[in-house]
Amino acid sequence: MTTRVLMVDDEIDAQELFRQNFRREIRKGVYDFDFAQSGQEALDILRNGTPPEILVLLSDINMPGMSGMDLLAEVRKTWPRVGVFMITAYGDPATESEAKALGAASFFAKPIDFPKLKEDLARAIGVPA
Repeated sequence: MTTRVLMVDDEIDAQELFRQNFRREIRKGVYDFDFAQSGQEALDILRNGTPPEILVLLSDINMPGMSGMDLLAEVRKTWPRVGVFMITAYGDPATESEAKALGAASFFAKPIDFPKLKEDLARAIGVPA
């Protein structure tokens, strides 16, 4: 079964970074990535998506317009079964605590530890890492 992942980051380079780091898993059909450059775009994708539905959302915190924290709160309220992983360049304990209080499954500071992200992602969807 392929798990759809929605990556939300206002930096366009993030798309290529994730495609490169997950290229084996994408090729094997473990993950299928969708990308959004804003919280609002991510909500539109979640509302209008076609099956298979998105099961995991990876979101930057600091974005123009809707922040990742605002997006997290909306996703928790509307799609409680979607796992949310927060990513930030400013990984302080207060921000991590706030993200977890809002329901984030994991929190990652940039630069991202991709082996750890893959391990947490596999655990969240119930597949071997």
